[in-house]
Amino acid sequence: MTPFVPLDALPLAPAHQRLQEHLRALYPGRADEVYARVRDRLARWAARLPAPAAGRRMLTERDSLLITYGDQFRNPPRPPLAVLAEALARWARPGFTWVHVLPFFPYSSDDGFAVMDYHQVNPEWGTWSHIHRLREEGFDLMFDLVLNHVSSRHPWFQAFLRGEPEYQSFFITLPPETDLSAVVRPRPWPLLTRFETADGPKWVWTTFSQDQIDLNYREPAVLLAILDVLFDYVVHGASMIRLDAVAFVWKEVGTSCIHLEGAHRLVKVLRAALDAVAPQVLLLTETNVPHVENVRYFGDGYDEAQLVYQFPLPPLVLHTLLTGDSRALTAWAQGVQPPSPATTFFNFLASHDGIGLRPVEGLLDADDVERLVARTMARRGRVSYRALPDGSRAVYELNITYWDALNPAHPDEPLARQVARFLVAHAILFALQGMPAVYVHSLFGSQGDWAAVERTGQPRAINRARFALRALARELAQPGGRRRRVYDGMMALLRARARTDAFHPQQPQYVLDLGPTVFALWRGAPAAAGSVLALHEIAGREARLRVPWPGPPARLTDVLTGRDIAHAEAPHFTVALRPYQVLWLQVHPEG
Repeated sequence: MTPFVPLDALPLAPAHQRLQEHLRALYPGRADEVYARVRDRLARWAARLPAPAAGRRMLTERDSLLITYGDQFRNPPRPPLAVLAEALARWARPGFTWVHVLPFFPYSSDDGFAVMDYHQVNPEWGTWSHIHRLREEGFDLMFDLVLNHVSSRHPWFQAFLRGEPEYQSFFITLPPETDLSAVVRPRPWPLLTRFETADGPKWVWTTFSQDQIDLNYREPAVLLAILDVLFDYVVHGASMIRLDAVAFVWKEVGTSCIHLEGAHRLVKVLRAALDAVAPQVLLLTETNVPHVENVRYFGDGYDEAQLVYQFPLPPLVLHTLLTGDSRALTAWAQGVQPPSPATTFFNFLASHDGIGLRPVEGLLDADDVERLVARTMARRGRVSYRALPDGSRAVYELNITYWDALNPAHPDEPLARQVARFLVAHAILFALQGMPAVYVHSLFGSQGDWAAVERTGQPRAINRARFALRALARELAQPGGRRRRVYDGMMALLRARARTDAFHPQQPQYVLDLGPTVFALWRGAPAAAGSVLALHEIAGREARLRVPWPGPPARLTDVLTGRDIAHAEAPHFTVALRPYQVLWLQVHPEG
């Protein structure tokens, strides 16, 4: 097996040297002053944190993450965060070692992403002690740093409206006639919103909604305030920070205002600040864009984010299972490699948002995308759109649970076949190089909350239902039910992954083309002792494969069951797959 690179030996310039470099680019003429203030901030936070003697974090095959809302599980009158700790202790272990608690702060809209106070836990859900309890239960935690915008009810924006001088440069105001047609928009409504202020009406930049007010990072005080938020989260136990909507944080009129150098420099400032004080904390960038744009947030492989979302994966896997054709997924995956041993991908199929379609631009043709849209509508899902510079709109995401997206509306297909299709999709997720993440509704095979869409008018509500703890427990107590079958299958896959070091994020990945009905890849050097050949039947029918064998004779054992499956020797061996079967074949050399 491939030896792992010790991350303490990475070729990184000293953190403070990098900080100065990036601050000079962001704040020309003011860099020395800003650096002095940043350095003082870091010194104060360092005094509150344990010494960084533990070094940099290395993810392993045992690391997998569950995505959940803080109030996901409800059992009144107990605080939802207390119920969350109980539910995770009961159902998330031993399959998951990490938990991403979606924004648990006071908020005014967007299910938490319009933050009213970065430093407080939503009092309706609990307190910081409940968040700390999750750490005590043995989970590493990921928090959201919602750094592009704040709620219109945030104290900073309220001070701006009152005309307080300190906050006038915290936000971006422009004349309403400003030409912003070049700006890439994730939403179809106007970019500037009129607010009445103490100084009269002002038009303020609002990328995502009228209640989400964009911050102005050209003002160093904003950066300093966000650094305080970042390290407050580290103090409270965050081991990974998700940078929400980070692609939009730097604005320049006349440009696309997405992926600008300032956005990348800002990520590098946060990375250098963490490296200086808390190098064990990881950064994850959330950029729902085409793959080539997404991976740029790795920087040079050492100086920006350690992880980026694998955004093409959800729509590509969905396309693969619906068409019974793996060619698009195979072709894409063959070209995916992290740029350095210090980086890896954050792999997922579903999240609290929809299934983004921008990431498959250039990977699927227009007819393929239209079929995904039609499938979503046929399953009572919704489709969200984004505005284009010419005033038209384009499909942005599919709003549907992953279970509903994959499985038919009619009851004729046996439940066992539907579960198998759902699990093979997740087996692909777990086999790929990177860190796997599962949205809580996928863990339990949830169907869409159509009533919530009608009630709220929000398409994303379809995939954001909360669980009544006791009702969920009753459903999971039914061995033949959908939720129990999905849960058991998912946990079996995760346990098998965790005990197999070929799935370590630093083990290499080689994607094979064994025909359109199978998605196949090697993890670890092909045919080496301990490496795994991962085979996934995706067309729902029997398959018989001739697999090239590049090594000496070996016995192949199924990681999931422990059973011997095949004897392999050059030039090839033959293996049979049942419909939607997963075979993770580990190599045991003979002789």
